[in-house]
Amino acid sequence: MDIGANTTIDRASIGATRIAKGSKIDNLVQIGHNCKVGAYTVIAGCAGIAGSTTIGRHCMIGGAVGIAGHVTLADYVIVTAQSGVSKSLLKPGLYTSAFPAVEHAEWNKSAALLRNLDKLRDRIKALEAKVEAKVAGDASGKA
Repeated sequence: MDIGANTTIDRASIGATRIAKGSKIDNLVQIGHNCKVGAYTVIAGCAGIAGSTTIGRHCMIGGAVGIAGHVTLADYVIVTAQSGVSKSLLKPGLYTSAFPAVEHAEWNKSAALLRNLDKLRDRIKALEAKVEAKVAGDASGKA
């Protein structure tokens, strides 16, 4: 196990904080109380892991990743740099959630669009169905 400079690993309030063999933790990482880090997991600099989080074996946590407390990451999970993990990731795989910085007003517009994307998709499908019905009706009327 390797632990970089200025990394903080909080002692457990109840139970234990555990870092398994073969793990590599970069500089300036915060690992909260009662966390469990699986064997051969690597955590890049400036990552923050809140308390009572369990990270599986052979995981890769990118730089500046934030992981909320009381979540679980399965074995072989990769979280790319600057991602935020707010819920458990129970399947192995690659996860990303980062957005580049933009002006606040632009971000608010983007966030509103993202929240309504499913409604917009449904409206487009309904309009497409109406257009297809109209085209089919026109085609049958001309024959």
